[in-house]
Amino acid sequence: MSRSDYPPGYDDSHGSLYGPQGGNYPQPPAYGFPSYGDPQPGHPSAPYPAGPNAPLYPGQPGGYPPGPYPGQPQPGGHPRSGYPAPPPMPPIIPPTIPSDVLSSGDEFAAAGSNWDSLSIRHAFIRKVYLILASQLIVTTAIVAVFTFVQPVRTFVQRNQAVYWASYAVYIVTHLVLVCCKGPRRKFPWNVILLFIFTLALSYMTGSISSYYDTKAVFLALAITAVVCIAVTVFCFQTKVDFTKCRGFFCVLGIVMLVTGIITTIVLSFKYIPWLHMLYAALGAIAFTLFLAYHTQLLIGNRKHSISPEEYVFAALSIYTDIIQIFLFLLQIIGASTK
Repeated sequence: MSRSDYPPGYDDSHGSLYGPQGGNYPQPPAYGFPSYGDPQPGHPSAPYPAGPNAPLYPGQPGGYPPGPYPGQPQPGGHPRSGYPAPPPMPPIIPPTIPSDVLSSGDEFAAAGSNWDSLSIRHAFIRKVYLILASQLIVTTAIVAVFTFVQPVRTFVQRNQAVYWASYAVYIVTHLVLVCCKGPRRKFPWNVILLFIFTLALSYMTGSISSYYDTKAVFLALAITAVVCIAVTVFCFQTKVDFTKCRGFFCVLGIVMLVTGIITTIVLSFKYIPWLHMLYAALGAIAFTLFLAYHTQLLIGNRKHSISPEEYVFAALSIYTDIIQIFLFLLQIIGASTK
């Protein structure tokens, strides 16, 4: 009987699975039984895994593919290392309540004083609004640079120590200008202190604005401008006298100061979105009322009026109100646009 009459052997029946090998390459070994001289299981160049539990990538720790990939350590530390911290809470700025005001038992505080001269009163108003316009131009320019120039934006976000240093400068100059009548009325110290105060508050405003989208910053600026113009026109035209409610504004200022401190402490431990938005909404409303109060003190045709020598104090008060309105609106708009 010839060999072809016998059933095919194991090697003959299974060897055809691999087909003819060209190029004088050796026949591949059977699965799971490497021949002598082939790479051993676990070697990086081994063509087959050693078993069902063998790593798919023997050369990598844990058998995982080369990183980086989610959940694994990144080269150079944590994925968020080096990134800027979350935006700081806006500065807690107590509203300014003037202690030296003209008052009268009559309807107008200007009666019997040098406010009787319309030229003096108009010159005082122009002087205050000229100083206020200069402050707002400086602040707008700094906010624009911190928002649009990326290197500056990155710097202020990564160096929050400068923010807190500017906060300390703001507190010192604010207390000096509000509490000390001598430096506030003596030229040129009053102008120098007011300039330093403006730079410090402008830096804080620009630093906070750098954390928000450009769209939110522009929208907050636009709404703030509309609110301030509307309040100013209303104060010039209305018969409502906000200066008679001096006690109410004193209480409101204390309430906002205490509320701001408590909110900042609570949010530093656990961020509560609704609490943040509630505080921002109340702050925007409160400082809009303060803007109306300080504007009527400046106009001088109400029961109480600010002294004509207090042009620095008047500009400081209105400027602080406008900045606070902008910051509170920015918090609300910035949270809604995320």
